[in-house]
Amino acid sequence: MSTVSTVDTVVIGAGHAGLATSRLLTQAGRDHVVLERGRVGERWRSERWDSLRLLTPNWMLHLPGSRYGGPDPDGFTSAGRFVEMLEEYAASFAAPVVDGTTVEEVRASGRGTCRYTVSTDRGTWHTRHLVVATGPHGAPVIPAGLDHADLGRDALVTARDYRNPALVAPGGVLVVGASASGVQIADELQRAGRQVTLAVGRHSRMPRSYRGFDIYWWLEATGRLARTRDQISVRAAALHEPSLQLIGRHHHGARPASEVDLAALQRHGVRLAGRLLEVTGGVARFGDDLAQRLAEAEATMHRVLDAADEYAVGTGLVHEIWPPERPPPVALPPTPSELDLRAERIDTVVVAAGYRPHHPWLHLPVFGSGGAIRQRRGATSVPGVYTVGQRFQHRRDSGLVAGAQHDATHVVDLITGRVEQPCLSSEGAT
Repeated sequence: MSTVSTVDTVVIGAGHAGLATSRLLTQAGRDHVVLERGRVGERWRSERWDSLRLLTPNWMLHLPGSRYGGPDPDGFTSAGRFVEMLEEYAASFAAPVVDGTTVEEVRASGRGTCRYTVSTDRGTWHTRHLVVATGPHGAPVIPAGLDHADLGRDALVTARDYRNPALVAPGGVLVVGASASGVQIADELQRAGRQVTLAVGRHSRMPRSYRGFDIYWWLEATGRLARTRDQISVRAAALHEPSLQLIGRHHHGARPASEVDLAALQRHGVRLAGRLLEVTGGVARFGDDLAQRLAEAEATMHRVLDAADEYAVGTGLVHEIWPPERPPPVALPPTPSELDLRAERIDTVVVAAGYRPHHPWLHLPVFGSGGAIRQRRGATSVPGVYTVGQRFQHRRDSGLVAGAQHDATHVVDLITGRVEQPCLSSEGAT
């Protein structure tokens, strides 16, 4: 039987961002519920491949009121273990999660002080405040032509649906996208004995470690992760930075397993191609901009490592056993302009080209270009409606587990009136 309830705040999504918000609302004594379509951490349960580990070291796994205290601070937590950590975190403060509840519609209410009505398949909530914490992973981006290409049954797989090589049809594989997901999947498939071609567009190359420290240690120490939107000169480019070409694992066997950049993949048999333009009649066509993309990624990497060197010298963190050895340049290989997938015996295309915003249930005027929620520090132009967990929401680390606490803290301060609601201008919000 459908129920109708009234609550001060509804948080949609019980991932790390939603739970961080819930923890702070609980601490502030605010009545709220967290609606989750599945279970706590559902995306980590059902939309990740089997071998996935977090890109950030365990010492970065902290949320409001909780820090990693395990025996392996420099290790990388598996997706399954991270789900357990989220469950433990939710239980630690009795988070009011209503799981198995799919939000169907959010509209303006006009019921006195209750501004919004949240309709679900298990009841209706009237609320003054709404926090969208569903994260940046909406609908997978499918390059033009692939969604209706003649690829055969089950030949098109997105990174959201990929699980392991055994579940991919026999034969070669074309992986589309060279950010973290694409290079990790290409690496895993190649290790399983598949012939892999990787279509490379914009990407971010970084070494897993530098001068004896994990790259995320340097990004945090040099202040890069704490940099805000207001401190970025080329904001549009920064907001759409590809994820780093990294993998969360240590040395394994005789092969250095900690690097999955294009140089490492190429050394071990992965064929590189340019950006995928289209697939027509079973023929994949690629752009001729690979050299440009490699040069851009190299330049960005060296700027970051230059900052690390400057920090090391300035703080005296210089040691002869930690030389500033940088990754060698990626050799530009001969690249195909097109591939006949059947002739090349490529039976599967794995698309890891990112995600686009997808909130079909949110019927409020909060959207900007491309369907993204338009916000400034989590506040939208609609009174009482907020978001937490977007990539680069305010700081560069907003999309990381540890970064969510900063955005959640500010949003809860807005809800409780501890800080003033910002004026949302077209210059200051995206």
